[in-house]
Amino acid sequence: MNRGIIKQIYRKIKKYNTIVIARHISPDPDAIASQISLRESIKLTFPNKNVYAVGAGVSKFKYYGLLDRIDEDALENALLIVCDVPNYTRIDGVDPNKFVEIVKIDHHPSTEKFASVDWVEETSSSTCQMIIELLLNCPLKMDKKIAENLYMGVVSDSDRFLLSYTTAKTFKLVGELIEKTNIDFTSLYANLYERPISEIRFHGFIATNLNLTDNGLAYIKINAEDVKEYNVDAATASNMINDFNFIKDVYVWTFITYDDRNDIYKINIRSKGPIINEVAAKYNGGGHKFASGIRMTDKREIDNLLNDLDQACKEYKENAQ
Repeated sequence: MNRGIIKQIYRKIKKYNTIVIARHISPDPDAIASQISLRESIKLTFPNKNVYAVGAGVSKFKYYGLLDRIDEDALENALLIVCDVPNYTRIDGVDPNKFVEIVKIDHHPSTEKFASVDWVEETSSSTCQMIIELLLNCPLKMDKKIAENLYMGVVSDSDRFLLSYTTAKTFKLVGELIEKTNIDFTSLYANLYERPISEIRFHGFIATNLNLTDNGLAYIKINAEDVKEYNVDAATASNMINDFNFIKDVYVWTFITYDDRNDIYKINIRSKGPIINEVAAKYNGGGHKFASGIRMTDKREIDNLLNDLDQACKEYKENAQ
């Protein structure tokens, strides 16, 4: 139990009348759900505080709640809480330098310390799991909507409790959450997994065109024309990558999608053994040992990345024999 740091975080929340909650760029459900749930909990507990959740919105995640727009220059004596953010440069929506203090809540491997209160728990399945632990062990309040959002964040980031980051503590905290709030968790899955037919067909396109090396690397390069043909957006592939977790003889798989709107390559990487966050870090990306991402502007670097991932698969195979 992290009672000491939970008390520190609660004291900071209690101290400041203006609180802004941010998360990483290109958010996933865990990032969105953790920041919005924490915002709603603070507002429920302290109705007179000014509490905002910021960052670029994602339409498919709007069921978690709406984000706020703020004038940073108008903020005075404000606290910044960053959720699900391993790197200072990946904070979305705000300039961290404009805040008096920063609190960090994250489950990624720590790469740099930039907060006065730094709660990093790499063994946690998700940042939402950490927010559940926070709310269950301090005076911050929680209603059913908050609990539903947190449950969906845990389910999404643990891939329905399939990934190795899922622990007995994950089940214990989720069990306490359900018992305390009596949420109907089975009714929530449609929000996460229901997809339009265009995305189902795009899923088939990925499966049909996936390349496989002799060393066990699977990859696909998705260009802007592919995205337009299937009437999806550049972030769609990243939401599907965990669907390819159980392909025999594949150790690492990566989806490389060109986002023509932002002129950038969005790269998602997953692994069943080889350590990939070290490879991602080489290209200014990061994440977990078995789940990482990169945003790349130089197309020429993609082949170098694929070679490095293929080499990681080769070394893993050789060491496993």
